[in-house]
Amino acid sequence: MNGADTAWIMVATALVLFMTLPGLALFYGGLVRARNVLSVFMHCYAIACLMSVLWLAVGYSIAFGDGNAYWGGLGKMFLDGVTADSLSGTLPEVLFFAFQMTFAIITPALIVGAYVERIHFGFVMVFSGLWMLLCYAPVVHWIWGGGFMADGGIFGDVGVKDFAGGIVVHETAGIAALVLAVMLGARKVKNKPPHSPTFVMLGAAMLWVGWFGFNGGSQLAADGGAAMAITVTHISAATASLTWALWERIKYGKASLVGIVTGTIAGLASITPASGFVGPVEAMIIGAIAGVMCQEAVNFIRNKVKIDDTLDVFAVHGVGGIFGTIMIAVFGEGSWTAQLGALAIVGVFTFVVSVVLVKITALITPFRVSEEMEVNGLDLEEHGERAYEFNS
Repeated sequence: MNGADTAWIMVATALVLFMTLPGLALFYGGLVRARNVLSVFMHCYAIACLMSVLWLAVGYSIAFGDGNAYWGGLGKMFLDGVTADSLSGTLPEVLFFAFQMTFAIITPALIVGAYVERIHFGFVMVFSGLWMLLCYAPVVHWIWGGGFMADGGIFGDVGVKDFAGGIVVHETAGIAALVLAVMLGARKVKNKPPHSPTFVMLGAAMLWVGWFGFNGGSQLAADGGAAMAITVTHISAATASLTWALWERIKYGKASLVGIVTGTIAGLASITPASGFVGPVEAMIIGAIAGVMCQEAVNFIRNKVKIDDTLDVFAVHGVGGIFGTIMIAVFGEGSWTAQLGALAIVGVFTFVVSVVLVKITALITPFRVSEEMEVNGLDLEEHGERAYEFNS
């Protein structure tokens, strides 16, 4: 065990949990109507709790067990055989488990943005749990757990490069979000402004800080690689924020607060897979393109194909993660075959599993709320509470 590595990953674990609670909850909560903000908080909080228990029970074993190239197996259920003295590299394995658990929390939580304001809480819980175990955890094993896409697998000695989750986190969450948005159908009450841009900015700022643990912690060591990952993460986020705001001003005459912070998230998602392989100049290029490209993806999905991905999960996270994964090959740090092949395989797998799980879950628990519940808001209808003394 290395003490410095262990100390850093402890901090990184806390930072990644901070991304979901309260970062993502505030970011998403501020974007919805006031009568739905508590339902968004409830989704994020309950998902964090449920994923933690499921990751301990079986998720970690599926992802990082010693099964085969496709499935980690069930040998590490409930951390069987793992003690405080067990090691994973230079880290206590229980710490590696906890760090990866925070990724298993935020990935299904990202999907929340696609279905807010019109979905039953019970469906969210059942779908999120099944999706994490049957979609996310296998993909983790394939790429990070020594599976068939890792070094020495189907792509040869140099496997797919995904440093912190462009494919594993952002592509899977983005595609699942798109599936749910299409199958759920559009909201009855649309085009309402975010009830609290203040929440949105605060949540984005927390995500930005937490992302240092997300990307820097993925080095799994306290060294120069972690420092570079943190640096390029920051540069990409800052650049994408500026290009998003500039493009918004060119097109609409004004640069909005919600816009610039959404650009931040686009830059963070885009640098995630590449953060262990590129330098600051490459990070600036990735961020500069991401700020414009993800904004155009938002417009295309909303206005051209008319999909109500409520908080633009696919356009920002999905498109950003896919773009960053491709840029690894563009900069010569990975194989085109591996990068594109992995994106295709995981994309098809995620789409199929997500569709099947939506259909199965809808047989277990109601999917979409009634029109009356949707109009009244989910805070009172689903949870018996409201965030404010007034509603809008």
